[in-house]
Amino acid sequence: MIYEIVILAMIAVFLGLRLYSVLGRRAEHEEEPVPHRFDAKDKAGLAAAPQTTQAPPRAVTEQEAKPDVLPVVERGVQSIIAADRGFDITSFLEGAKGAYGMILEAYWKGDKETLRELCDDSVYQGFAQAIDAREEAGETLDNRLIRIEDATIRDAELERKEARITVRFVADIAAVTHDRDGNMVAGSLDDAIESRDIWTFARRVDSRTPDWQLVETDEG
Repeated sequence: MIYEIVILAMIAVFLGLRLYSVLGRRAEHEEEPVPHRFDAKDKAGLAAAPQTTQAPPRAVTEQEAKPDVLPVVERGVQSIIAADRGFDITSFLEGAKGAYGMILEAYWKGDKETLRELCDDSVYQGFAQAIDAREEAGETLDNRLIRIEDATIRDAELERKEARITVRFVADIAAVTHDRDGNMVAGSLDDAIESRDIWTFARRVDSRTPDWQLVETDEG
């Protein structure tokens, strides 16, 4: 009898230990958070979602790409092209910069012959009078065009077969004036001065020669 009681007690203890082991492990797992399918879906969605939404790129208009080209200039250029198919605005601008340097050099040196070729009568007369006054004073110029910083078309028009284009030049010029004895009386070759000029060139579109002439000058 006692032997049976001992065996039953041992069985009870064994079953109790097994039950405790199972319950204890289950409780430990219940303390851990159990992922739900909505949580996983939401996290994946947040990870894939972009931070910001960018608008598609907008096409840049021609006017925005060339902010310095005014509408009146564009209309004038188009009218010149319509009357002269050989006209090219890029080539003209390069030629205008070359003419700017040639005219300045001719004026500084007193070269009236070159000025007569590149300028119309009224502009030539103005340059010639300034050269004569300078020579009477016994002064000479030792000026140098260092660089042309900018050349921008400010106006363009076609009137009675005459094309007129106005260009604004921004240039660095070193200017020196000598008296009749060769003494420097003004300026310096070491310090260039910014010069701003507005020059208008003209040409008849029905002319066989492609040469433009300087017809007007102003400070700008």
